[in-house]
Amino acid sequence: MAKANEQVSAARRARHGGILTLVFAVISILWISPMLVVFLNSFKRKAYIFRYPFGFSANSLSDGWDKFIAGAQQIFCGTLNYKNGLKATNFISCFGNSLFITVFSVLAIILCCSMCAWYIVRVHSVFSKCMYLMCLFSMIVPFQMVMFTLSKFANMLHLSNPVGIIVVYLGFGAGLSVFMFTGFVKGISLEIEEAAMIDGCNPLQTFFLIVFPILKPTVVTVAILQAMWIWNDYLLPSLVLNINRYKTIPIAVQYLKQSHGQIDWGAMMAVLVLAILPIVIFYMICQKYIIEGVLAGAVKG
Repeated sequence: MAKANEQVSAARRARHGGILTLVFAVISILWISPMLVVFLNSFKRKAYIFRYPFGFSANSLSDGWDKFIAGAQQIFCGTLNYKNGLKATNFISCFGNSLFITVFSVLAIILCCSMCAWYIVRVHSVFSKCMYLMCLFSMIVPFQMVMFTLSKFANMLHLSNPVGIIVVYLGFGAGLSVFMFTGFVKGISLEIEEAAMIDGCNPLQTFFLIVFPILKPTVVTVAILQAMWIWNDYLLPSLVLNINRYKTIPIAVQYLKQSHGQIDWGAMMAVLVLAILPIVIFYMICQKYIIEGVLAGAVKG
């Protein structure tokens, strides 16, 4: 009787698992379909983008070989969108600015926030508790409340450049990062650090040689979340940077809008594909660490 019940339960779990797999597969297709549409339309002329946004041409390939050739020619001609987009946006320069800002902002956030979290956990004082509360408070303050003041102070402190905006991103990214690092550091055994100090390590050596390698799952998670935010951010660079000299990719895409609201949609689709591709590759490489890091920072301690 018990064996029969187990078989029924196993069959039920398998059936439910199949249903959930189907549901999540449909949801995944819905999520990635906008990116597929953008990629597809990046090879079309403007007229075809509006007429046939979800296909290559007006006719099916079964209508004849001539229709297939016409569709292939249309796709080939659409590759000019990439050339026009690169030229119109000065994409190489914008890509360099975005890459520089993203990489060094993420490095600054990881280094400073991990050290801050270690200090908060290990040093029990009023100052450390207040610092932690301030980081948590920064997570709930709407950006719209500080955007104009931030723009003014950034101009006064001469932060309107790719190096200066790194400081701004460090401030805005510290709240979530410190919160995640703090949760993970609480789960690290204090005896490991004490043993390192007995062997002659100073606090900096203890952190970089002992603690920081243990933080790898959370480091990768923070890097992914912050890189996706900074790479795709439009509002903060538009407020802080001198966009006449320094443009990031999101700002460059906006500049494809011409006078009277005219937009070269083909070039815009092509630039969007080039903008999406690096961060998608980075996410796919590091995705296996993100759930591990989030769970570790949420439940430890």
